[in-house]
Amino acid sequence: MNQNKLLLEYALRFRWWILLSLFFGFSGALFNSIGITLIIPIVLAILDPSLLDISSFPPILSKPFSIFDSFSGNLKIALMLGTIVFIIILKNVNNMLNSLSSSWLTKRLANSIRDDLFKIVMSVDLDFFQRTKTGTLMSYLETECSRTASSINTAIGMLSISFNLLTFSAILMTLSWQLTLITGFLLFLLSRSNQVFVKRSKALGREQRRISRTYTQKLVETLGGIRLVKSVSQEDNEYQNLVDLIHEREEAALKVQYNSVFIQPLNEIGGICIILGIVIIGKLIFQEDASTLVPLLLTYLILLFRAVPLVAQIDNKRNAFANQSSSVEVIHAFLDKSDKPFLPEGDIEFSSLQKGFELKNLSFHYPGHDTLVLKDINLMIPQGKVTALVGSSGSGKSTLGDLFVRFYDPSEGEILIDGIDYREYNLKSVRDKMAIVSQDTFLFNNTVRYNVCYGMDNVSEKDLINALKQANAYDFVMDLSEQLETEIGDRGVLLSGGQKQRIAIARALLRDPQILLLDEATSALDTVSEKIVQDALNRLSKNRTTLVIAHRLSTIHDADQIVALEKGTIKEVGNHQELIAKKGYYAKLHSLQFTGIYDKLNEKLKDENITHNPW
Repeated sequence: MNQNKLLLEYALRFRWWILLSLFFGFSGALFNSIGITLIIPIVLAILDPSLLDISSFPPILSKPFSIFDSFSGNLKIALMLGTIVFIIILKNVNNMLNSLSSSWLTKRLANSIRDDLFKIVMSVDLDFFQRTKTGTLMSYLETECSRTASSINTAIGMLSISFNLLTFSAILMTLSWQLTLITGFLLFLLSRSNQVFVKRSKALGREQRRISRTYTQKLVETLGGIRLVKSVSQEDNEYQNLVDLIHEREEAALKVQYNSVFIQPLNEIGGICIILGIVIIGKLIFQEDASTLVPLLLTYLILLFRAVPLVAQIDNKRNAFANQSSSVEVIHAFLDKSDKPFLPEGDIEFSSLQKGFELKNLSFHYPGHDTLVLKDINLMIPQGKVTALVGSSGSGKSTLGDLFVRFYDPSEGEILIDGIDYREYNLKSVRDKMAIVSQDTFLFNNTVRYNVCYGMDNVSEKDLINALKQANAYDFVMDLSEQLETEIGDRGVLLSGGQKQRIAIARALLRDPQILLLDEATSALDTVSEKIVQDALNRLSKNRTTLVIAHRLSTIHDADQIVALEKGTIKEVGNHQELIAKKGYYAKLHSLQFTGIYDKLNEKLKDENITHNPW
């Protein structure tokens, strides 16, 4: 699909509104030309009543006035003036409706494009977000969508103006085809002289879009990292960076403005020269007496005077369309699904886990990277049991967790759920039976109730309160100013780390999942908060198939199965007592952590360039 087809596809979604806009454009052109055609003889008649001999007018003028033949004198003039006023009123009502319909159409087009972009954003693989900056996505979903919708409206505007120009041309042809052919050729040359500005506008549009996108990216990053900015006293530097980008964006906008500002005066100067030339040529072509020549030539010149600015308007629209085309290019590329990662889905509806998850000959590398993060993993995660993953940083624990919830598919091998390939299940039906509690808890800038109930409908007050109590969150929630209706700020900034974790646990409890992933859920908490959260996690994982990614080994002593990972491979599998008795890799990790030097081991492994998760 090329860019023009893309615009046509969206335009056809609102074909009736576009036809309505074109109808208004055509009607406006008709009212405009009729009004101008009728007013000339009336003005002449007021100046000299002898010129009101309609029969001597050219057919284009005499026929519309024939309906007034039964009237005479001042009454005829009054009726003619009334008709013209009525036509002018109709024209302005028509233009008002055209403006309203165009505005509505532009907003609906932007929303339609934005909806399609949102669908892609919500359905692409997680890898897409690893490679695409948030600021870029925001720019696409806001600025580029609006500019693309505006480009369609610009094209409709060009058609409406063309209707006006064609209507004027038809009337001018009836007045004098010789003058009209000469005029058309001269106006064509005038329009072609503006092509250099149109071409430049396209390049300037790309530059303007690039700078605007960079500014949005920088703004999002700065606001997202404001704690870091303040902690290292970089407020002035970041302020200056943003100011510089704002100035660059202003300069780019001014260049676009400078490029387009020449079109109007050049067209006006050229148009005046053409009109003056037509006066001379018209005098030479027409040798009739004054009673015929004056109304004819005067009507022709006034119509031409109204038609010439339309050429400038079309050139301005062409210039705007060229500038907006850079946004159309971006949206066209974004809507192309062929270069985006999508997880394939099957048709099997997942109802309940019977046996467990089985990883067979599984290897994995992140898209765009050749280094294997996981190598030849064979593991059974039994139903209703707690399986813990341990290992140093970069051993592949979190990556295995991502595969467990199917954020990615294995590069080699397979994951089976009750003996059936994970990819054959409907993904939503599996995730509906899952819950995740991670160390980086995300909370929306909304109420406690909204965050606990997120993703669930028709939650009863009793179930909500029960989930909060089981998560050890009820007491602190009741102490908040608005209790369940308390706004907790962006990413839950108004809550402590332990409180945020307990909100996440309450959310998981409310989902009543069969399958649970705990991704280092207590690693960032102090000792007191860890104990409170760990108690809640123990209740949450009871009788559920649970995969625990553990940093603190003290939290997984009671796990049914512990899997020790090193450099993306499984070193040992067993329970705590069995692995300690083996005095192998797990026992070494346990000993190092409890003697306070586990962190030093991590640093040593990093210094030795041990393969680790690039993300």
